Amino acid sequence: QLQASGGGLAQAGGSLRLSCTASRRLFEINDIGWYRQGPGEERLLVADSRISGRMNYADSVKGRFTLSRDVAKNAVHLQMNSLKPEDTAVYYCHAETLSASGPVDSWGQGTLVTVSS
Repeated sequence: QLQASGGGLAQAGGSLRLSCTASRRLFEINDIGWYRQGPGEERLLVADSRISGRMNYADSVKGRFTLSRDVAKNAVHLQMNSLKPEDTAVYYCHAETLSASGPVDSWGQGTLVTVSS
């Protein structure tokens, strides 16, 4: 299970922080990160962290968003700086774990991020 927190309203140029807490330890999760879905758009990757520690970011957020791993809390945090109106979306935490039958995807509840111009 994934529990998302954070989000809300920010002005352009401002910052917000999202957190995703997993019910499993991070070393048991193959991949964990954040996706977002804007109005009328498909859900797209924002940033994720592989079990190897490698971080991956969408081009649109590189240099502005930072994903970090909090091993003690079984959580990942997405620090979003220099926010733009186009960052407005519902953000979803996602995790991929491995089972005997293959990868298993889990999603947290969405959290709304609204950036005003």
